[in-house]
Amino acid sequence: MVKQSIFGRMAQLAKANINSLLDQAEDPQKMLDQMVRDYTNNIAEAESAVAQTIGNLRMLQDDYNEDVKNAQDWGNKALAASRKADEYRSSGDAVDAQKFDNLAKVAIQRQMAAENEAKAAEPSIASQTEVVDKLKTGLDQMKGKLNELTSKRNELVARSKTAAAQSQVHDALKSIDFMDPTSEVGRFEEKIRREEAKVRGQQELAASSLDAQFNQLEDLGEQTEIEARLAALKSGGAKPAIGSSANASAADSTVEEADFDKL
Repeated sequence: MVKQSIFGRMAQLAKANINSLLDQAEDPQKMLDQMVRDYTNNIAEAESAVAQTIGNLRMLQDDYNEDVKNAQDWGNKALAASRKADEYRSSGDAVDAQKFDNLAKVAIQRQMAAENEAKAAEPSIASQTEVVDKLKTGLDQMKGKLNELTSKRNELVARSKTAAAQSQVHDALKSIDFMDPTSEVGRFEEKIRREEAKVRGQQELAASSLDAQFNQLEDLGEQTEIEARLAALKSGGAKPAIGSSANASAADSTVEEADFDKL
């Protein structure tokens, strides 16, 4: 029963469809690890059962070979006793001749018994040989399945590690997405833009202030020229320059046309 149970389990495991089992598994890697352990344990049990069966077969074969050898030995002894009886009979010694004939009969009888035992063992040897061959085939299939499982497990682990690495890289890239305003880089870029805008505002403010200073200088120069020409008129010196009336009007906008009419 033990041998038959082991053989049945070996046949069942050897026929197992690994891909189908993996499709039904929630965690293929863990299931493969468990299957590898189960297969390893079953192979160890199967090897023990096969070794025991082979040992039993070898014992049967040894007994068979011994029976065959005994049959041959008793046959030789029967032949030797028969020849000895013939020698005594030819010499006229009937008593010793009969004695050796009787010994030859005993040897033949034991020869036949050994032959019968050998023949009786032949079916058992044939049956055990067939069982051993099937067990060896099943064991080889189990080892092949174990290699397949191990390869599948290694492949799955490698793919899992690759997927994890890719996910990690994806998360890392996502965390530094330049287009994402909520990312650290986006916030830092916004801060720089604000600082750049502040600098532009300062520059614009400084430029407008500088323009005002230049305008004041121009107004001062124009007023200076007006004062100089007025002094020249009072002293009867140089005549007013062409277009000086327009410049004077632009320089002192507070002068009214009525004031000129009084002159």
